[in-house]
Amino acid sequence: MCVRKSCSFTLTSSALGATNMGLLRDELLKSIWHAFTALDVDQSGKVSKSQLKVLSHNLCTVMKVPHDPVALEEHFKDDDEGPVSNQGYMPYLNRFILDKVRDNFDILEFNNVCWTLCFKKNINMSHLLISNDDAFKVWCIFNFLSEDRYPLVIITEEIEYFLRKLMEAMGGIWNQERFDDYKLMLNRKQQCPSAWELIELVGMGHFSKGMNRQTLSMGISEVFQELILDVLRQGYMMKKGHKRKNWTERWFVLGPNSMSYYVSEDLTDKKGEILLDRNCCVESLPDKEGKKCLFIVKCSDKSFEISASDKKRKQEWIQAIQTCIQLLRLGLPSPHREARLRRRELRQKQQAEQGELEERMRLLQIANENKHRQLESMTKKLEEAVATATLEEQRRKQTQTDLQDRYRTDLEREKMVRQQMEEQVAQKSSELEQYLQRVRELEDMYHRLEDALEDERQARQDEETMRKLQTRLLEEESAKRAELEQIHLQQQRAISQTQAEKQELESDRLAKEMALQAAMLQLESLERERHGALEQYEEVRMKLEQAANKTKSWKDKVAKHEGLVRLIQPGDKGPQRMTNWGPAAFTDTELDLRKKSWQERKNHNQSSQ
Repeated sequence: MCVRKSCSFTLTSSALGATNMGLLRDELLKSIWHAFTALDVDQSGKVSKSQLKVLSHNLCTVMKVPHDPVALEEHFKDDDEGPVSNQGYMPYLNRFILDKVRDNFDILEFNNVCWTLCFKKNINMSHLLISNDDAFKVWCIFNFLSEDRYPLVIITEEIEYFLRKLMEAMGGIWNQERFDDYKLMLNRKQQCPSAWELIELVGMGHFSKGMNRQTLSMGISEVFQELILDVLRQGYMMKKGHKRKNWTERWFVLGPNSMSYYVSEDLTDKKGEILLDRNCCVESLPDKEGKKCLFIVKCSDKSFEISASDKKRKQEWIQAIQTCIQLLRLGLPSPHREARLRRRELRQKQQAEQGELEERMRLLQIANENKHRQLESMTKKLEEAVATATLEEQRRKQTQTDLQDRYRTDLEREKMVRQQMEEQVAQKSSELEQYLQRVRELEDMYHRLEDALEDERQARQDEETMRKLQTRLLEEESAKRAELEQIHLQQQRAISQTQAEKQELESDRLAKEMALQAAMLQLESLERERHGALEQYEEVRMKLEQAANKTKSWKDKVAKHEGLVRLIQPGDKGPQRMTNWGPAAFTDTELDLRKKSWQERKNHNQSSQ
């Protein structure tokens, strides 16, 4: 009992759909295709039902998918014609296995199961420089870099990418000339290598001459970890513990979404894992506790302090971790997978451009052939036209000779007719000249009459224009005269108003002058009174000084003859004011009267001013 294999793997891209597991399905299908092909021993395109049962059971076991043998039996029912199924194995694989796959299984174990089924039937490892494990890694790398079409092959650009990575990992020098020779050989064969040809190419050491087996194995392992295991960076660093706070050397392995650390680089004893997400961050730390080149990875629940061996490795680790976090924030795949997608897109674009260019060249070639055919037809037509033109030329020459003879006879006849016509023309010309002379004279008289009529018409128009102009000037003059009379009346009214205002202003001026004269008189009287008051003040001051002098002299005399002589003074006539120098010259009543008189004069002067 057998089923066909050819109908299945040509529809993988459409069968897998555009879900998040699409890329994983593509990689799984490539490994399953190798196992399926290995089961077809006689290459008849059919695989026995018992072998498919074993394959399906193994796939379900390694991918942790529940196996349903009843569904397999129902899918491949026997019929009278003999084949187990006319739909092929792929619909069953998609529906009952791949649709149930999740990312909770070990893909390396899955690849190892498929490798075990196919490698012994396709390659002999005895003459190769690499081990079975290295060949398995190269096989996985082939599945990663191969095209998504079946049978699986790898193109030269991806081979160059892989071999460059391998030489870089081994520390060797890339030989472009040797690879160009290899690419030329592939072009001559017009086919791309399969997985087993790639393993043999690497295992034979064609591009790694001078390298030993261990170096080649280490290079393959490093490229395998980078491309397949998505190891972005690995190496020894010191890590600070969370409980005892001690520093321990660990082997760190950085993946797309985690950073694992082991006791050593053999990856046997895993001590922990730092889960990275979009909320994580990495920062540089200053040197402390005797440790240098420190940085910290901050996660949502914990922070990890790590010490690199030097500043360069510290910066490389920080950049690598930041790249992982940024890819997680953007929801992008690992850098190598994204680079592979970009390379494929670029190749597809180049192929489309190449196809477009080829189509354009084909159209140009067709157009060129059409032009060539048109040119040939035009050449034939031109030759025929030349032959026809030759015959026509001969006929034209013969016709021209006949016409020349006829024209010659006609010309002689015309000469005779012309002479007769010239004589008649001369006679008619003289008559015409006389007639024209009379016509010119009449035209001259007609023009003079027209000029006279035109002058008379112009004179009448000028006279009419002058009459209209005089009428308009008279109307304007009358309007101006009425306007001037109005202005004259306005001026008369303005003059009368101005004279009244002038008389009123004159009376106001006279009144103000009289008031000014009266004020001047009052000012002069006040000035005289002020001078009189000043003279009286001077007299009083002189009297006071004389009285003071007399009082002083009497005091001196009294002081000199005190106790011997006593002055006899007249009796009191009333209350008398006493000053520092003796009795005052005025009484209080006289002084009040004088003060009152002086205040009245002062108020009168102020009111008059």
